[in-house]
Amino acid sequence: MAKHRRWADKKDQQTTQKEESPEIIEESPEIIDHEPIVKVPTDLKSIFLSASKYVYIVIAAALLCGIFTPITLDYPIDTVILGMLTVFLGLGGGVIIFLGTKTQRFSSIMVCGGLGMFIVSLILIYEMAQRSIL
Repeated sequence: MAKHRRWADKKDQQTTQKEESPEIIEESPEIIDHEPIVKVPTDLKSIFLSASKYVYIVIAAALLCGIFTPITLDYPIDTVILGMLTVFLGLGGGVIIFLGTKTQRFSSIMVCGGLGMFIVSLILIYEMAQRSIL
């Protein structure tokens, strides 16, 4: 197979004949601090659209946690509310972990906080089932 020469591989005759010593220019370094500009949407339509996705998540979590079953089986309403709040605590932990992976600032703190919320939710679920982990 033949080896092809690239344009960069060709030797320039003018540069090989002229070899000048490079000049060193000393300048004071400038420190430039660039902070990203984040635009927050302020119009009503974008706020409504961003809030609606969280409303859908809350409704889906309420249905998944079985809000209707304890009510129809005549469980006390405080047990139903505590169960829903426990599931919402775990859901909030998941949202915080998701946001922590998307943002660059405080990402490790947000992920650790979300995992902490998951663990507290798990402990509360076991306490409600009267099978204590601790």
